[in-house]
Amino acid sequence: MSDILAQLSKTLNERKQADPASSYTAALFAAGPEAILKKIGEEATEVVIAGTAGNKSEIVHETADLWFHTLVLLSHYGLTADDILVELKGRVGRSGLDEKTSRNNKLK
Repeated sequence: MSDILAQLSKTLNERKQADPASSYTAALFAAGPEAILKKIGEEATEVVIAGTAGNKSEIVHETADLWFHTLVLLSHYGLTADDILVELKGRVGRSGLDEKTSRNNKLK
């Protein structure tokens, strides 16, 4: 499965250099982080709506859209899915409550 994430990362990096008139993703990169974040917000809302309805195929479809746009944001900032996977790996076996407490303590 991580092969698809690597392939998407490669494609996203290529789209950064592409003509915005030729690619939706290139147009998102050209529009900047505010446009990317707006799309993430829209897609997150659509995931909530699909989840509320309990429609499994829509949940999958909308989550794929959300993940894609999140990958665009990561790429915009020079990050990849691997950065997220490393973070998640560090959380495996750790209480979510402990993890949240450690984040809150870092903010103080």
